[in-house]
Amino acid sequence: MKIVVGITGGSGAIYSVAFLQALKQAGVEAHVVMSTMGEQVLEHECGFTREDISAYAERVYDNRDLFAPIASGTFKMDGMIIVPCSMKTLAAVATGYSDGLLARSADVTLKEGRKLVIVPRETPLNQIHLDNMLKLSRMGVTIMPASPGFYNHPQTITDIVGSMVGKMLDAFNIEHSISSRWGE
Repeated sequence: MKIVVGITGGSGAIYSVAFLQALKQAGVEAHVVMSTMGEQVLEHECGFTREDISAYAERVYDNRDLFAPIASGTFKMDGMIIVPCSMKTLAAVATGYSDGLLARSADVTLKEGRKLVIVPRETPLNQIHLDNMLKLSRMGVTIMPASPGFYNHPQTITDIVGSMVGKMLDAFNIEHSISSRWGE
C-alpha cells in the first residue's frame, strides 16, 4: 500500500508525525510533501526537520517539484491524506488551484478517483472554510477535523493524538491497535 501524506502549516503537526510513524509500523509506503509553512510548523511544534520525517517515508518531495512522480495520475498510490490541512490548502484543493506539488497531488488524487482525506485544523471556522469543506465532501473527500473523542479516557497527549491517528488509519482500512474503539 502507498499513501501520499501532505503536511501544511496548520497547527497540529503532531498528527502528521504520529500518522507517519503508524504507517511505517504498518508497513505502508509513505510519500511525503510539505508546504514551506508545513516544514516550519513541524519544526516549531515537534522539533522535527525534513530529515527526521524522511526516516518514516519512502521519499520526501519538494513542494516546488511539479515533475515529481506524485504529480501524475500514472503514479500508483492508494490515496492521500493532508494532515494537518491549513485553510489555504483546503481552498486550493477545493478550487483546483494547484500552485505546488501538495495541491497538485490532491488534484491528481481527486481526478483519479482515489481516496482523499483532509484533516483540517482551524477554529473557529468561517463560512468560506465550511463552504470549501462541503464542496470537497460532495466530491467524495473525507473531511476529518482534528477533533479527538474522549470516550476512551485519554491520559496523555499521545493518547489524544492516537485516537485521531486511529481514525485516519481506519479511513484507509489499515489495521492498527493505536486507539481503542467504542465498547472495547
